[in-house]
Amino acid sequence: MSTPKEIEIKLELSPATLPRLKKIPLLRAPKGATRRSAEVSVYFDTDKHKLRKKGLMLRVRRIGNRYIQTIKATGKSGLFERDEWESGIASAQPDLDLARGTALEALVGRKLRHRLKPMFETRVARTVYPLSSSTGEIEFTVDRGTIAAGDRSAPLCEIELELKRGSQAELFNVARELMQAVPARLEFRSKSQRGYELLDGKGDAPVTAERVDLVAGISTRDGFKAIGRACLRQIVSNGPALLKGDPEGVHQMRVGLRRLRAALSLFADMLTDPQTAAIKTGLQWLQGELGPAREFEVLMKRVVAPVKKRRARWDGVPSLSHELAEKREAALSRAQDAVKSARFHALTLDIAAWLETGNWTEPRANPDQEGPLRSGILRQPVSRQAGLEAAETIPAGARSAAGCTRRSQ
Repeated sequence: MSTPKEIEIKLELSPATLPRLKKIPLLRAPKGATRRSAEVSVYFDTDKHKLRKKGLMLRVRRIGNRYIQTIKATGKSGLFERDEWESGIASAQPDLDLARGTALEALVGRKLRHRLKPMFETRVARTVYPLSSSTGEIEFTVDRGTIAAGDRSAPLCEIELELKRGSQAELFNVARELMQAVPARLEFRSKSQRGYELLDGKGDAPVTAERVDLVAGISTRDGFKAIGRACLRQIVSNGPALLKGDPEGVHQMRVGLRRLRAALSLFADMLTDPQTAAIKTGLQWLQGELGPAREFEVLMKRVVAPVKKRRARWDGVPSLSHELAEKREAALSRAQDAVKSARFHALTLDIAAWLETGNWTEPRANPDQEGPLRSGILRQPVSRQAGLEAAETIPAGARSAAGCTRRSQ
């Protein structure tokens, strides 16, 4: 029997924009079709987060007088797909006997039963709009509420688009229509991931590159997909840190961006369609918007700060330092404006749709992509072949002003 799957796109938005959803023709469901409920979900794990480390999630959700237990496994199947097992249970405590046949079964034992405890909870007001057509069925869900972990809490306002029947392409089409109506943004973090971030006190922290494991014999297409997904996740996940003004958020988003552009170059032979060309144009725009913020940050830390410390009494050093600091702040504001823009939100969704359902993924578009990934392709000088510089650079104008030479990190 095949493993049940959840295929879902998650979008985050401001609560202030929720009234605008009523004006979207897509959501004008027949009277009585819309469902509303108040839901409390408790997430369970051990003190050492054994389930989290194994990529598993165990949740008990209360809806009225009913309790639903859900087990999820992240797996390696994609950005929007997870294994999922749901069962009705009798109480608010997990029923681990129902873990048989799930990804959790291998961990269930006396120790786990004894050590399992509530970690955090969500409380949401949920509205569900069923979207049906001759070609598919999508559940459009709006959740608004809070995530609470101990004495920490965070607001929650998101939209989940879950594919019940049909193609992923149709799911992305609905997401695009929504983004055109309200300023929503792609979100890869699940509610459980955000709960763990609250526990760790690391909400909105910069996100470094994740390891990409390419198994032996993987096809060229699936190899590129795995790399592209990891890069996109790093780009999107650093949005919150960048918007908070964290310089490391800018750096890590640029790292993800450079990795993706390098991958596009390495796999160029199978990426020759117009969709790919449009993605490249969008990535080039984003690179240009983020670049000055990182470059001025490097200049201030690597050049200006040491000079200011050692030669503080030199004429012109204080005024130069102040002038460059102002330019750094202006560059950061430019990067933040770009990441808050509709263009950025549309670009990240377009990249996701292109990775999962783009024309390049069809075998007839390029039969060679079905062959095994050649190990040599990943040993090439990635940055050089992509026309990118892995080293950080100092803006030319700033170099002249500071009287310094270009240096790399």
